[in-house]
Amino acid sequence: MAVASTPTSPQTDNFDVIVIGSGIGGLVTATQLAAKGAKVLVLESYTIPGGSSGSFERNGYCFDQGASMIFGFGDKGTTNLLTRALDAVKVHLETAPDPVQIHYHLPDGLDLEVHRNYEKFLQELGSRFPHEREGIRQFYDECWKVFNCLNAMPLLSLEEPRYLMQVFFQHPLACLGLVKYLPLNAGDIARKYIKDPALLKFIDIECYCWSVVPAEMTPMINAGMVFSDRHYGGINYPKGGVGQIAKKLAEGLVNAGSTIRYQSRVDKIITEKGRAVGVKLTTGAEYRAKRIVSNATRWDTFDKLLGDRQLPQKEETWRSRYRKSPSFISLHLGVEAGVLPPDSACHHIVLDQWQKMEEPEGTIFVSIPTLLDPSLAPDGYHIIHTFTPSWIKDWEGMSSEEYEEKKEEAAGRIIDRLEEIFPGLDAGLDYMEVGTPRSHRRFLNRVDGTYGPIPRRKLLGLLGMPFNRTSIPGLYCVGDSTFPGQGLNAVAFSGFACAHRIGVDLGL
Repeated sequence: MAVASTPTSPQTDNFDVIVIGSGIGGLVTATQLAAKGAKVLVLESYTIPGGSSGSFERNGYCFDQGASMIFGFGDKGTTNLLTRALDAVKVHLETAPDPVQIHYHLPDGLDLEVHRNYEKFLQELGSRFPHEREGIRQFYDECWKVFNCLNAMPLLSLEEPRYLMQVFFQHPLACLGLVKYLPLNAGDIARKYIKDPALLKFIDIECYCWSVVPAEMTPMINAGMVFSDRHYGGINYPKGGVGQIAKKLAEGLVNAGSTIRYQSRVDKIITEKGRAVGVKLTTGAEYRAKRIVSNATRWDTFDKLLGDRQLPQKEETWRSRYRKSPSFISLHLGVEAGVLPPDSACHHIVLDQWQKMEEPEGTIFVSIPTLLDPSLAPDGYHIIHTFTPSWIKDWEGMSSEEYEEKKEEAAGRIIDRLEEIFPGLDAGLDYMEVGTPRSHRRFLNRVDGTYGPIPRRKLLGLLGMPFNRTSIPGLYCVGDSTFPGQGLNAVAFSGFACAHRIGVDLGL
């Protein structure tokens, strides 16, 4: 994948758009604009694209940086955003379908699988809560109503009036349906139909495993998308690892005539007369463009890249509503294949006590991507990628020796809990690498290692989420701190919306 080295002198080349960061949101924005004929420059501080959706190799293993539960690779409808993003720049990525979304290992012996087949999932959940069969179907069927509204229209910028008008006249019922759900959270809908406290806790973990908040704080729009698309387009793992998504998008970007430069860390966004007009790298190199897009978090964008300036009122309002989500302790493990029981699912959630669901190390997330793509590990071995929430404050103010000791202790606690579902895991370990919130902050350039915003309190659905435009003319944000929030398909949506808004602004 091609890219020129970074110059150290100011550049006179002007671009239509500069994108800071090559996470999926930034790459989708860039490739959508390049496909429209824009001259785009993507600046990435690391040596490969992808950010938290990248990959790295160790000892014959290819590990995903982040989660490997991937939506958006379906072959029908309009919510298959990753498929559409790759198609736009004429690249292709082979995927493997996952028959089970999650195998839950929950308190009080609640052990069940979320099957790709919708009816099979409802039957299994209903068998655990036979007195709530009707409520279960009513709740998840209402999620389908949300999904069907989304799936009936092209998902582009909600900041573009002509698009909204066109979509409304073409799909009036779908639009009205979405407007109804915008101020609602999944918990509001769940409590309409379900009374059993244990089942409501299950709905909480269903939301928490991707939104990092319980159902009462999870927007119904997001829940409807996730809870239905897993049965519609399904979860499909990219062959070669999640990092292949970003690599393919970067390849398509270059083929479309635009540029991506690696090891190019942006130091500041240049403004003139209050307008964003370019960027300056840590090397001193400067680039100019008609529009600037930040794929950094909104905290990093406004606190670091824009320098010492008063925070716009809209950003203050957003920060009063949202806070940083926790980071993670992550274990990248290579294990002997015999450790896994026959017919293991690829993805697992482990929780011992309901009251600890939101606490650090309370919920453990597990992915075994080699069950879908064996080429990621040496013959006879599997990858187990496990991660659990943790806060940056618990990992600072210690010596190197104390830090390494604390990492080892945390890894030991996590492996002990995983032994309950994978007996012999410790004895079967071939390789282990431990990451902490400090690792996520250092390598992914995310403030406090966070993976996006979560509500400070119960909000009205998605109405508090900011869109792509900012209070700084010429500057846009994309990624998990813009509508519709966290998740790979969600940030792809953000990228489509951002590119559409900029395309209209530039007359493309």
